[in-house]
Amino acid sequence: MSDTDGPTLDGVLDQMENLSGGDDRQITVEEIINCLGKHSFASTILAFSLISTSPASGIPGVTAFVGLVVMFLVVQMIVGRDSLWLPGFIMRRDIAADKLREGVKWLRRPVRFVDRFLHERTTFLLHRPWIYLPLIMVLLLTMFMPFMEIVPTSGSIASAMIAIFAAGYLMRDGKVVILAMVLMSLLPVGVAWFFIGR
Repeated sequence: MSDTDGPTLDGVLDQMENLSGGDDRQITVEEIINCLGKHSFASTILAFSLISTSPASGIPGVTAFVGLVVMFLVVQMIVGRDSLWLPGFIMRRDIAADKLREGVKWLRRPVRFVDRFLHERTTFLLHRPWIYLPLIMVLLLTMFMPFMEIVPTSGSIASAMIAIFAAGYLMRDGKVVILAMVLMSLLPVGVAWFFIGR
């Protein structure tokens, strides 16, 4: 589960913005993976979960697709792969460059705010066997993300929780990973309340 990312979350947004350039072409998942690095599990999970948290999540199917991508990556982290792999049908999927730029612009301020509070602490949770618990929680959450398309905002909320986990893992902040675990454990209660309250 190696990671060769920059020191800040803002750096991940920089990479995505540079990739999107200034044109209106379609950017494939493979291009995003190559940009972030095939050893960068945390930054890749962060990037895709942020896409699903941004206004780009309004595109039908984005939440389900991001859930699928994150599921593949988390399974590989659990089994201990050093470099990530995604099947061809995922690698060929694309997103409009302008949508990616809009998402990055929208995320700048909240990401910079959060970035200031992240620092290395409680790192034992980021090593085996402790890391398996949050990884399994993220895996279970991704399995339900396709169904969240029918519950307004629930997919974006789930993606935000995964982004919090990825940010904590990337920045070696175990307390933020714990926060993500707490939030993920509360999400089913919120979804159940939504249906019961209808």
